[in-house]
Parts: sequence; structure tokens; C-alpha cells
Amino acid sequence: MRSTFHGIETAKRSLFTQQAALNTTGHNIANANTAGYSRQVVNMQAARPIEAIGLMRSGAPGQLGTGVEFSSITRIREKFLDDQFRNENKSLGNWTIQSDTLEKLEKIVNEPSETGLRTVLDNFWKAWSSLSEDPEDLTGRRIVRESAIALADAFNMTSKQLKDLSADLTENIQIKTEQINSILSTVASLNSEIVRLEGLGDNANDLRDQRDLLTDELSKIININVQETPQGYTITMGGVNLVAGGAATPITVDTLTNAFGSGDLNNGEVYGMIVSRDRYVADYIRQLDTLANSIANGEITITIPEGSVLPDNITVNRVNPDGSTTPVTLTGAARTIGPGGLTVKVNGLNGLHKLGYPLVSPIQAGVDFFKSKSGGPITAEDFQLNPDIVNNPSLIATSLRTIVSGGSEEVVKGNNTLALLIAQLKDTKFQFGTSAGSLTEGTIDDYFRSTVGQLGVQSKEALRMLDNQKALVDQVDSRRQSVSGVSLDEEMANMIKFQHAYAAAARVMTTFDQLLDKVINGMGVVGR
Repeated sequence: MRSTFHGIETAKRSLFTQQAALNTTGHNIANANTAGYSRQVVNMQAARPIEAIGLMRSGAPGQLGTGVEFSSITRIREKFLDDQFRNENKSLGNWTIQSDTLEKLEKIVNEPSETGLRTVLDNFWKAWSSLSEDPEDLTGRRIVRESAIALADAFNMTSKQLKDLSADLTENIQIKTEQINSILSTVASLNSEIVRLEGLGDNANDLRDQRDLLTDELSKIININVQETPQGYTITMGGVNLVAGGAATPITVDTLTNAFGSGDLNNGEVYGMIVSRDRYVADYIRQLDTLANSIANGEITITIPEGSVLPDNITVNRVNPDGSTTPVTLTGAARTIGPGGLTVKVNGLNGLHKLGYPLVSPIQAGVDFFKSKSGGPITAEDFQLNPDIVNNPSLIATSLRTIVSGGSEEVVKGNNTLALLIAQLKDTKFQFGTSAGSLTEGTIDDYFRSTVGQLGVQSKEALRMLDNQKALVDQVDSRRQSVSGVSLDEEMANMIKFQHAYAAAARVMTTFDQLLDKVINGMGVVGR
């Protein structure tokens, strides 16, 4: 015979199961805006049926159902989409950093503009052109001096900004290293806790969400490979093991640098920082140094006009018809340039400036116009106007003519030959050397324009790649959210469904309670 209380037990199981479903729905709604949360579902199944009690087998048809029960509460997650997201997320981190760095480089270079380095260069050449109109004018000399100081300041400031950007990237790599270690340690702890809880038969849904969220965050910083094992997540970066079960391997900046060199680190924000620092920023520092040194000492070919008189005992590199050069030391009458002029190669503005004469007595050859602050090779950071010229603008050489008066040689102060030659350097081709990149010869303006153009192309390409990568990440994340995300509309519909099921189960229990009340309290009272 069947149990008298069987119906109440069935209704009770339904109440408990529907209540668990309602509680889970409430949990989903509460975490609708929680980052990394995966919606959870109650997995219901029919409870194990029973037969009527008998010595061998009941003669009653079929088995008697015992209601419903839930076997587990699980989260909805698709590993394939997680792997896709992390694979695209690392490239997003890389291009985000590269695009941001190139944008900062564009701000530093600040071209085209009316306040950039090109404007300062134009003002410098214009100052020489103005001085050539009146070489004896003290105001014109001071304008040349101030223009040269402004040019040096522009190089110094731009170089400092570039090196500060490089230092910022290095510091950010250190910060990201600490963030990586923090994530690795937390993931390892979560691995241990998840294994412990699930070993007791529970599903650690919320802890798994936390672990996946941290793994997603890590995937943007460095390229990782994630595998799930019975001990938890095993995370590697190329051939570098980061997490294995409950153990995390701390990393250092040197570890990341070595991984970059070996190819284990090939994507992510840290990769983008190293590329930005060692490729982009370092390249533009080198190009700026090349530009500064070329203005001062870059090899140029100059034709000295007929009638010019060079300083005594000076050695020049005369250009032969076949293009080769021959060192020639000029003394006495040979100092005066004959018909057709003399074509020579000199080292930049400094070499040309030393061929002329400043307005000082006694007569002397020009000095280096630009010098290095440290005394070493000229770089953008050390680029400066010769301190002697800063203190005495009369040391600016403009003349290439001398006369003999009273038995002594004197400078023709009104001669502007050298000033004109220097003003024409704006359109003169310089030799930038093999380390200058693709452009090894050209005008100063050509070189600077090629640098700015290169930066523009690189920045545009990085921005294009960033936009494409954002679209890919958004697409994968949208697909993942469609599977794992919480839909309030869906949850509200489920809530109504479970509420009605709960109310119906409660009504069943009330019905059986009334039946039992009749059996217990209303039967067996006849004849009392």
C-alpha cells in the first residue's frame, strides 16, 4: 500500500526546489551589473520513483513519482568563447599601448603647427638671411643668437620629453609586473579554494567567476595560455610557467624582458610597452639626435665664391671632378679663391662657420657655432649655442673677405658672403649617415618632414589596428554575454514561472493537509 504522507513529501520537495530556483533567480538579478558574473541555473530532475510496498513486487501499475529535486546549481559558461576572448584581448592590449604612445609622440613633435621645431628652424634660417642684408648690424646678430638659443632649447625640450616618455614606459612595465604577480597569486589561491569546495560536492560558481575575471584581465596584460586541470587553472606565457594549481611563479621585469627577447612574450600591454619604448621612442630619439648633429656637423658640399679669402693655414677638403675629396692646406696667396670658386666639403654649420671671420680684433677665424654641453658628440639633449657666442654676438662670422691695411690684415666687416652661404643651408643637402634610416642625404627640412611623415603613418596604422581589434573583442564579448550574461527580462519571466510553481506546490500541500485532517480527525468517530 502507498504511504499516507507521500503527497506531502512530494509537495515539500517541489516547494524546496522552486524556492531554490527563486533564490538563484534573485542572485542573478542582484549581479546583473557585476563584472565577470555568469548567470546561474538550478538543474531540476524528477526525484527517484518508488513502488508500492510488497513482499516481492506490487501489482499496482507503473511506479509512483516522488516529485522534483535539484541536482546542482551551475553557471552558464562556454570555454570556447572564453579562449577566443582572451586570444583577441591580448592584441587589444598591445595596440592600445602602441596607439597611445604614438599619439603622445605626435603631441611631443607637435607638427604641423606654428610652435613646433620646424617653425623654430625656419626662424633660425630667416635670422641668418636678415643678417646677410646688414652684417654689421648688432641687432641682427642678436636675433641670430636668440634664434639659435631657441633652436637649442627646442631640441633640448623635445629630447627631454621623449626620454621622459621612455622612462614612463619603463615605470609602467614595473607597475604591470606587480599587477601580474598580484593576479597570479590570487588565481592560485582561488584554484586551491575551488578544489577544496568542489571536493565536498559543491559548485564554486562565484569563485570560478572571480578566477575567470582575473584571467581575462591578465590576458590583456600579457599573452597567456589557460588550461583547466583537476588542480585548477594552469597558466603559461609561451614557455614560461605562471600558475600551476595552487602555486604561482612570481615574475620580474627582467623575466618579461627576457621573454620578449625569446619570443615567449609576443602580445599584450607589456609587449606594447616594450615595443613602444625600444622601437618607437628610441627611434625618434635617435632621429632627433641625428638631426641636431647634422645641423652642426653633417657633411655638406659648398662652393666658396671667387674672391673669398679663407683663414691662414686652414685645411679644406677640396672636391675633385670625380667626386672624391683631397685635403688641401691653404696659406699665403692660395687663401684667395680664384675664378670659378672652390668647391669643398665641410662638416655642417660648424665647419662652414670656421671658414669665415667674426667682427673682432685682432683678426681670427670663426669658432664652432654649436657645441655639446657635455663636451662629447652633439645630441639633441646636449645641443647648445657656443657659450662664447652667447656672451659675445660679435663672434658670429659673416665675412669671407679681408684686406691688408697699414701692413696688417683686417676683416671686411660689410662682407656678407658667409652669412649668405649659411642662410642657404636651408636648401643644402646634408649627409645624415647610415644610422639615419632610409633617408641618408637631403635637406634638414626633408629629414624632419620624413620623420614627421613616418610618425603620422605609424600612428594612423596603430589607430586602424586598434579600431579593428576593438571590433573583434566587442564581437566576441557580445557573443559571450549572450551566453553567460544576465538578461533581466529573462530572469523576470523565470521568476514569475517559479513563483507560480511554488504557489501551486503550496496549494497541493494544503490539499493533502486537508485530506489528512479528515483522515486523522474525522474518521473512526461513528458511534461515539
